[in-house]
Amino acid sequence: MKYVSQAISAIDRFTDWTGRMVSWLTLAMVLMTLVIVVLRYYFESGSIALQESITYMHGLVFMLGIAFTLQRGGHVRVDIFYRGFSPRRKALVDLIGGLVFLLPVSLLIFIFSWDYVAASWAIGETSEERSGIQGIYLLKTLLLLMPATLILQGLAEILKSALVLTGKQSVAEQPAETNHLEPLI
Repeated sequence: MKYVSQAISAIDRFTDWTGRMVSWLTLAMVLMTLVIVVLRYYFESGSIALQESITYMHGLVFMLGIAFTLQRGGHVRVDIFYRGFSPRRKALVDLIGGLVFLLPVSLLIFIFSWDYVAASWAIGETSEERSGIQGIYLLKTLLLLMPATLILQGLAEILKSALVLTGKQSVAEQPAETNHLEPLI
C-alpha cells in the first residue's frame, strides 16, 4: 500500500511539474505573436521560423498538457449524473473509464503513431520552408509523448480510484490540487 501511494505521488509530482512548465509556453506564444506582428507591420520583415515556433509551442502545450488536465479533472465528461454521485460511485466511474477507455485509446495512439514518428526520425524530417524550423521529427515525437504521459497519469488516477473503492483512501486525503482547477499563472 505504501508503494502504491508513493507511486501515485511520484506520478502526480511529475505531471504537475510538466504541466506547469508547458503552461508557460502560452505566455511565450503570446509574446512571439506580438514579435511577429511588430516585425511584419512595423519593420516589413518576417520569419517563417518564428511563425512555425508558435505551432511547435501550441503542440507542446496541448500534447504535454493533456495529462495535467486529466490530473486536475479538466477533461470533458457527462457531468449531468456524475456531479451528484457519491465519492465511491465517482471512483467507480473513473476506474471503469480509465480501464475501458483511457488506457486502451492512449495505447492505440502510441502504437499507431510509432512507425509514423520513427519514419520521421529516420529521414530527419524538416520544414518544407527553407527558413523554417528544421525539426519536424521533434514535433511529431509529441505523438508518442502525449499518450505516454496520459497512460502514466491515467494509471495514477485508476490507482486513486481503486484506493477510494477499497476504503484505503478517501477523496479528502487526496492532494487538494487534484480535486479542482486552479490558475497556473
